Amino acid sequence: MTSCRRSLKIAGSWLGGQPLLGDWLGSHQQAMSWHPQYRSSKFRHVYGKAASKEKCYDCVPITHSVHDNHFCAVNPHFIAVVTECAGGGAFLVIPIHQTGKLDPHYPRICGHKGNVLDIKWNPFNDFVIASCSEDATVKIWDIPKHLLTKNITTPKKELLGHARRVGLIEWHPTANNILFSSGHDYKIMIWNLDTREDVLSNPVKILDAHKDVVLSMSFNTDGSLLATACRDKKIRLIDPRARTVLQEASYKAHRANKVLFLGNMKKLLSTGTSRWNNRQIALWDQNDLSVPLLEEDLDGSSGLLFPFYDSDTNMLYIVGKGDGNIRYYEISPEKPYLSYLMEYRSHLPQKGIGMMPKRGLEVSACEIFRFYKLIPTKSLIEPVSMIVPRRSESYQEDIYPLTTGCQPSMTAQEWLNGVNKGPLLVSLKPGSGPVNSLLQLPESEPPVKSPDLNKSQGGRMPPEEMQKKSEIKDSRNLLKAEERLPKNEHMRLSNGFDVFECPPPKTENELLQMFYRQQEEIRRLRELLNQRDVKIKQLELELRNVYTDTGRY
Repeated sequence: MTSCRRSLKIAGSWLGGQPLLGDWLGSHQQAMSWHPQYRSSKFRHVYGKAASKEKCYDCVPITHSVHDNHFCAVNPHFIAVVTECAGGGAFLVIPIHQTGKLDPHYPRICGHKGNVLDIKWNPFNDFVIASCSEDATVKIWDIPKHLLTKNITTPKKELLGHARRVGLIEWHPTANNILFSSGHDYKIMIWNLDTREDVLSNPVKILDAHKDVVLSMSFNTDGSLLATACRDKKIRLIDPRARTVLQEASYKAHRANKVLFLGNMKKLLSTGTSRWNNRQIALWDQNDLSVPLLEEDLDGSSGLLFPFYDSDTNMLYIVGKGDGNIRYYEISPEKPYLSYLMEYRSHLPQKGIGMMPKRGLEVSACEIFRFYKLIPTKSLIEPVSMIVPRRSESYQEDIYPLTTGCQPSMTAQEWLNGVNKGPLLVSLKPGSGPVNSLLQLPESEPPVKSPDLNKSQGGRMPPEEMQKKSEIKDSRNLLKAEERLPKNEHMRLSNGFDVFECPPPKTENELLQMFYRQQEEIRRLRELLNQRDVKIKQLELELRNVYTDTGRY
């Protein structure tokens, strides 16, 4: 019947003398309007690259626990992974450069009496890690800066407060030594580790707003708000210091398992399942959790979805547990909010995943993100790098904005007293220092000796020449100020080890690692020197051109 009406309409348009082509184009444009418009983005062609077998970690006894956690934590020095262990819980801490096959007798961190459920590195100290376990305790460990030689069984601090097993821990993103722990007693406890006591039994605050087990915790940028996903399928937005629930999602069509703050966009993202048990992601407005802004079904698999967000590039990564897929999207503050980019696929399923902080990436290869996949079927940890394809090997400032550094912006007591501060930012450019320590230029500089160009011209200088001259003078002032910086200032190497604190090598393996790090550092320093020489030559040529142009007039 519809086809008959359409043919009659076409015949009528022809009989009535109306152009058929215009009607057809209008209907075709209306039918194709659902297609996404072209969107310009520098991350459209990001691709995932798995490391070669030599750069993987082989023969690692990955845990067989069915707990829904990452089981892996990474920083620029170490990779920590929960391991299978009889008679208690344990995890391994492997130096990040020690790839290849792992010694079956490699030392472990084995102080828990039950299975380890979660591990997290201190964001402001790469040699401190926290772990929680089925034995209802949270332990803080000091990791030696040299290679492990024996099992570590005595923690630095032990936190005793939960009545049942502790399944989740999170460090505060900006305050030093503030740790959140969540247990199966439905409580979230806030711990202040700035004490001399080895055993803490009294947390500074207890959040008891949940009626079931907390499955996920996430902080906003300055750590003033906490978002949680609970087993009762509700998302809550909490003020942790006031211990009050600000927002609560009662939307029943989306059952959330993980929740994540999206940087400064004032939005939340959750992963879970729909009414028909499809894996689903949902986007929420931070100020209104009644209805999600966006819902998108991914597939019908049953594995959990782990979300990761990179606030520097506004990219969202969705990692599926039990499969080898990593989907990635780009987030925008306006509609359509979520733009699909690509999907990394692998036939090796991941049980857990770790994420390298931005300061540990290889910027010379245009690497913007790095995952560490736990593959228990092969006892393998496989690094997967997300790379922006660029031909140039120089530093790309447009894909590496200022990012969160490894220095806290406030103390634990300041945060408990109500102070809110954003993270301290650093540049990933090789040889650059922290942004918060601003370079103090001298107020008065001695005049630069140069010919009086105003007299030779008999008037004012052209604005273009004045701008060139001011740029040259500013660059000279910058070089002089850099030369006046104190020479005894602690400089941190690109690989993260302090020059003055790194112990001497004790074994041949350590000696080789130290040799390779020094060779890499020498290569980078040579590149910096070459760049500075080129800059000096450019300034000299510009100055010579200015003198030549003014001499003509």
